[in-house]
Amino acid sequence: MVVAGPVRPGDAPGLCERVLAARAITPTVVVDVSGVTGADLATIDALARMQLAARRAGGRIRLRDPSPKLALLIQLAGLAGVLRAEAPGADDSGVEVLRDAEQREPPLAEVQEAVESGDPAL
Repeated sequence: MVVAGPVRPGDAPGLCERVLAARAITPTVVVDVSGVTGADLATIDALARMQLAARRAGGRIRLRDPSPKLALLIQLAGLAGVLRAEAPGADDSGVEVLRDAEQREPPLAEVQEAVESGDPAL
């Protein structure tokens, strides 16, 4: 499925219908967003509604080739976990490519603060 040009607030219902039609063929609908010319909240809203429609029908959408601006806006909106981009070279096996967790230092041993009796209470 291809989405191109600016996405306006009124476009969401039609895009959701297209997702449901494609969902009848495959559980994962790949949405090519490389032709989206504007990345704004109307675009994010439409993509989120498309994902919701697909999930209600038992499927999901994956975004193909989002622009850096669109990808950043998705992340800033807190929807990076919901609106995921298709991994390059991925197949439709249902296996999602995940990154390794960030390595962190082990927690320090229990820290105890020394309190002197003359310290004022805060």
